[in-house]
Amino acid sequence: MRLPAGPESEAGRTIVYRKHMKDNVQPLSSDVAAVLGTPDRLMALDAAVPIFTGPDPDFDDIASLAAQLFSVPISLVSILGRTDQWFLAREGTREIRAPSEDSFCARMIARGDDPMVVADASRNPDFACLPSVTGEPYLRFYAGAPVVVDDQPIGTVCVFDVEPHEETPPDLLPKLKRLASLAASLLKLKEEARRRALAAEMLSREEKRHALALDAANVASWLWDVSAGIVSGNETFYRMLGIKPPKPMSARRFFTAVHPLDRKATIGRLRSALATGKEYDGVFRAAKSGRWLLGRGRVHEWDAEGRPTVFLGINVDVTDGQLASERTRLLLRELNHRVKNTLAMLQSLARQTLRQTNDPVEFMDAFAGRLQSLSEAHGLLSDHEWGVIHLKMLLQKQIMPYAMDYESQIEIHKDEVELGPDQAVGLGLVLHELATNARKYGALSVRSGKVVIAARVVNEEGQRVLNMTWHEVGGPPVDPGGRRGFGSVLIERSLDKILGSSVHVEYLPKGVTAVIRMPL
Repeated sequence: MRLPAGPESEAGRTIVYRKHMKDNVQPLSSDVAAVLGTPDRLMALDAAVPIFTGPDPDFDDIASLAAQLFSVPISLVSILGRTDQWFLAREGTREIRAPSEDSFCARMIARGDDPMVVADASRNPDFACLPSVTGEPYLRFYAGAPVVVDDQPIGTVCVFDVEPHEETPPDLLPKLKRLASLAASLLKLKEEARRRALAAEMLSREEKRHALALDAANVASWLWDVSAGIVSGNETFYRMLGIKPPKPMSARRFFTAVHPLDRKATIGRLRSALATGKEYDGVFRAAKSGRWLLGRGRVHEWDAEGRPTVFLGINVDVTDGQLASERTRLLLRELNHRVKNTLAMLQSLARQTLRQTNDPVEFMDAFAGRLQSLSEAHGLLSDHEWGVIHLKMLLQKQIMPYAMDYESQIEIHKDEVELGPDQAVGLGLVLHELATNARKYGALSVRSGKVVIAARVVNEEGQRVLNMTWHEVGGPPVDPGGRRGFGSVLIERSLDKILGSSVHVEYLPKGVTAVIRMPL
């Protein structure tokens, strides 16, 4: 161990010390080495000081008090490893480490837990050969007390002098032992504080990770201090409720943040969860934002009398799901209405078709085609959730099956037109009857034939009206005096449900022409 004494320079003392270390190494005896290497002692040392990071100012006062008690120039608060002694605090030296094999303290702790005094090391056979005794700084006096942690000596509080001390006052060693006990307590306190800091840091990281995960998932978390009547939550919680600024609020304000129509049911569910300890589960709307929120939670803590004190909960924004559910209910109601109308129309079609023919095969062909027309219109409307469909789609669905070459035989000139459900179903039947008639007898029965369709939207006294014409050219000559069949009647009556609509069909020699008027 290199310790300063006298006026020599630090560099000179270092050179002398290293020379003595090289030439006069004093190996540890087997019993001292065994004590230093005891597993229990090393475990206690590792628990108290997992990593030595250098001198610790918190121990400086202990070293200073020890030096003052013994009126000596050198004092240490040290910890002893298997091969090295490290200085937590030192007075009278700048060193922070010394080999255990040259250590007074290693030999002291091997003798037990009592303090030890060496009056004159040069006359003591156990210490006389140490490099710090035979050479610079020529240590003579030593007094040390073990620092005991978990019943294991892991270090010392010790003092040195370059002059022998023939007598040591008897009250000094108990005081040195108390300083060593103080150092042990301080080590345990610092390690406990370090562990608490690590645990707090880990908890903080976990809380941050948890908060980030909740934020990323758009989940609001909240805590209701029932005894204090205060509700607090994360940023998402306040954002969902539309509360600004985001800060803890009274339970009363929390309840008023629930939409009035949902407030009574929500408070009832929360009270039931408080009373029974079961999970709270409910859906409500936020009063300000109007968002639909799914709430879940349960009592987290109770007092000694079993009364709930802390309630933890989460909210998840389920607005999209609620709107989708409501839209589904509306669609089902619309579908139910449409099915009833369609069934009534099918009954009428069946009766009218039967009146026109007694041939079952002919009936099935005619009826199946009209049923297919309704099916096509319904399919388009279903794909668009019974909203609106484009005229172009309806034309293609109803006419394409009856054209030999749709692209060359069907010429369409139209505005962008959107049709509602009743308009699409009615116009679909008209187009079906016109197309089947054209396929059997008119322009679509020959490859040279063509159907020209013009559809324009005009404004009539603030009402948008579709004016559409169907004109066949290039087909076989038409017999104007031919029998007026059910198809003709159906064409003219298919739009009866739409007020202000009309269909007029002309059987001209050069081809059938239909004029359709339908308010949008």
